[in-house]
Amino acid sequence: MTDITAFTTADIPAVRTAISPSPGVDIEIGDALQLADLKPDWDDLLSRAAEPNAFMNPELVRAAAQSYPESQLRALLAWKTIEGRRRLLGVWAFSFGQARKSLLPMRMLLAPPFPHGYLATPVVDRSFLEETLEAMLEAIADAPDLPKIIALDTMATEGPTMASLGRVLAKRGSAPCFLAQSSRPKLESDCDGKQYFEMALSSSSRKKLRQHRRRLSEKGALRAEIVSDPNDIAKAIEEFLQMEASGWKGRQGTALLCSDADAAFFRTGFAALAQDGCASIHSLYLDQRPVSMQLVVCAGQAAFTWKTAYDEEFRDFSPGILLLEDCTAAFLADETIGFVDSCALDDTSYMSTWTERQRVGDLWIDVRRGGSHAFALLGKLETIYRELRASAKQHYLSLRRNRAR
Repeated sequence: MTDITAFTTADIPAVRTAISPSPGVDIEIGDALQLADLKPDWDDLLSRAAEPNAFMNPELVRAAAQSYPESQLRALLAWKTIEGRRRLLGVWAFSFGQARKSLLPMRMLLAPPFPHGYLATPVVDRSFLEETLEAMLEAIADAPDLPKIIALDTMATEGPTMASLGRVLAKRGSAPCFLAQSSRPKLESDCDGKQYFEMALSSSSRKKLRQHRRRLSEKGALRAEIVSDPNDIAKAIEEFLQMEASGWKGRQGTALLCSDADAAFFRTGFAALAQDGCASIHSLYLDQRPVSMQLVVCAGQAAFTWKTAYDEEFRDFSPGILLLEDCTAAFLADETIGFVDSCALDDTSYMSTWTERQRVGDLWIDVRRGGSHAFALLGKLETIYRELRASAKQHYLSLRRNRAR
């Protein structure tokens, strides 16, 4: 039997608790709307996590469940009693739906669990990686009303979590289907901002940036600002939304304000993270007018540059790169930040100024022991589809270049 099955919201229970075969590891599959009072456990888990991921923050997942109710978000919580204390070992959140980049008409578990999420990696205690992942997969496999295929978009592929997941899947007799892999910029350095840009950019590029900054400052008082207070965040997020909507994303209908659900999610989610001290907005202002803004969220010692926008009226001054220069210096000066994930789709954007890279990939996994012939076939079909789509895109771009000559 395949997973090409029609699911309705009534088919999915609100809360389920499953006991895994791993000794002492309990897996709770819960409705994300009911996630509450997990901050102490989440913060404690981050201090032990193999890899942090802000997009698995229970407060953010809960905000997404409120904004996207049709997605039926669920969170897997792994618990283990250690020395008499019940400790959170892992968090992995999913939504239900068709794989975002696929044409195959089938329901899967999807991670990240909401639109505008850029990392699918579960947050798991580094000391219990394999037994926690095994328990999570077994809990899903044992639930008759849950899809058995998980689509992971932008999963970190070179860290300890992916390595452990690969070993767990191998023991279960199921191989992951890798559909795409890429590198994206990452900031991780002992340099200060000045030293970093001297290393990352040529002297001519640095000179051009200085010229842009000087020319822009001739139009008014230019200042960089970082806000993290919840009240300041509330004001700045509205400025960000308006700025993004005024540009090309607004014209294409992809700006956050073009969707009531997207706008509500960012307002609610960012406010919740700000209350917990896990969000900030970096901005470059000309007098009282923002010319570029960057939304930043944190998880443990990791920061994530979630969204960026700039005022197109000032595009000739490269306000986005000027802000990146300021952000980079601020990140490197912050001793609480170990590294920064750019959340970029690849390494071709202006974020590629950062010289470090991290590998991410899109993959599907079958949680059933021994896998299934249907999964192997679906993986091959999806691989062929993606290859054809990539080839068509390259052909289209080649035609455009030829016509422009």
